[in-house]
Amino acid sequence: MNSDQPTNETPCCQQQQRRTFLTRLSIALSAVIGVIIALPGIGFVLAPVFRKPKQKWRKVGKLEDFKVGGFVLVQYEDSSSVPWAGITAKEGAWIRRASETEFIAFSINCRHLGCPVRWVDDPRLFMCPCHGGVYYEDGTVAAGPPPEPLQRLNVRINNGQVEIESGPTPLTLTKIT
Repeated sequence: MNSDQPTNETPCCQQQQRRTFLTRLSIALSAVIGVIIALPGIGFVLAPVFRKPKQKWRKVGKLEDFKVGGFVLVQYEDSSSVPWAGITAKEGAWIRRASETEFIAFSINCRHLGCPVRWVDDPRLFMCPCHGGVYYEDGTVAAGPPPEPLQRLNVRINNGQVEIESGPTPLTLTKIT
């Protein structure tokens, strides 16, 4: 009687192999989909580490526009902005003509939280309206919460035009608690 009945081991074994294959296939496909979803986020986080910020020389005025000794507020386009940035692509700087051929420029952004500083002639200080940051004429911190001096920018004279080297806006070192 045992010889007349077919054995059921073969279909059961095939079913187990098919189930194992499908399990492994679904795990592999899920892993591929997970990697595809995660890649843009990983690229966004790691891109600043590997990509050097763009530096570009921007014209800010004619040589005659700057008098020796005084600060002038200039506006230029940020080199790291995206095409759709609009008005947010504009940057500002305070430029002082120290002599006929020497210029000193500071970023307009306070190093505390990035608020725009203004130059006040009478006390000869940069003042930040947000949290009372005060900077001396040379950009060093005079009072208030800023952790470091104003960022100094490179300036050059090219064919009678004053140019400033623009780069990304510096981040603050202040820890927000």
